[in-house]
Amino acid sequence: MDLKIGIVGLPNVGKSTLFNALTKKQVDAENYPFCTIDPSVGVVAVPDKRLDNLAEMAKTEKTVPAVIEFVDIAGLVKGASKGEGMGNAFLSNIRDVDAILHVARIFNDPEIIHVEGRTDPLTDIQIINLELIEADKSVVAKRKESNQKDLKRNDADAKIIDSVLTKVDKILSEEKLISQFLDDFSEEEMVELKKLQFLTAKPILFALNKDVSGENIDGDDSKDWENLMDYFKENNSKYLIIDGKTEHELNEFESDEKELFKEELGGNFDGIDILIKKAYELLGLISYFTVGVQETRAWTIKKGWAAPKAGTAIHNDFEKKFIRAEVISAEELLAFGSKKSAKEAGKMRMEGKEYIVKDGDVIEFHI
Repeated sequence: MDLKIGIVGLPNVGKSTLFNALTKKQVDAENYPFCTIDPSVGVVAVPDKRLDNLAEMAKTEKTVPAVIEFVDIAGLVKGASKGEGMGNAFLSNIRDVDAILHVARIFNDPEIIHVEGRTDPLTDIQIINLELIEADKSVVAKRKESNQKDLKRNDADAKIIDSVLTKVDKILSEEKLISQFLDDFSEEEMVELKKLQFLTAKPILFALNKDVSGENIDGDDSKDWENLMDYFKENNSKYLIIDGKTEHELNEFESDEKELFKEELGGNFDGIDILIKKAYELLGLISYFTVGVQETRAWTIKKGWAAPKAGTAIHNDFEKKFIRAEVISAEELLAFGSKKSAKEAGKMRMEGKEYIVKDGDVIEFHI
């Protein structure tokens, strides 16, 4: 399952620094020959101790993690929706991703000039939101016009599309994001909504870029911080605080030196791993594992998939040829120390077509 997350933000908010920190965790290209060699794209592993422990237990020759592709999207300026700056490239690149990582700056640094001349993350977020909204309004107008002919023919699909466009138009006219109102769309409408690829329908994770060694606005007496937190609460937004610069610098150290540097800084600097995991969760994804001597691998699926559908992560034929699945949780398997011991203890379960795969399942498919 190819997964893309686009990193967006105004100029000088630390977007590229964060991207560079992420790509230090890039997986070996030999395992992913389909990946483009593009400096603005990084394929990074989803950190998972369970996978590492399973591979160690099986004495596997090759370990393959679940991955996410991060795309460093061109910087945005006001008027992007009308082609200002690199607006057209920015909007086109966002249309191709599954979710958005929106970087906003919460540090003050006179040497790094903010494009708006001040540090106000909520205003930064609203600038980008407005550009996305304006771009989606243009799509609605064009699609409404092209849908008219089919509507006049009383086409059933055209009616569903018209209903979607009407609802979207109302949301955008109130300068809201479609992603906040997905429950208002029926199952049929959701199918058409996805086809239309609206920018504001994509899930968003906010990364608040902080400088732990400098001045930041996340203090108790900061009105800007209070406004930002109110906005996140009102819109049920997902966010994390991260020091992109320090995370990037930490990646230059070996493990022992890294731990010493972390202690000197006196903070928790596992932000990149947390960010990757949160991005994975944002898309409603889970991992199951296949374990063997030759290869131990994490497979990415949508939460709620039944076993036959989950098998398509390995090969499309698994769904129609599915007979049953032999399942055990990673934790249980690790506790027994081997599949042989788990089977002897009767802990490997046989599951049928209705079984909903859980995060951390170790599965052997029978087809």
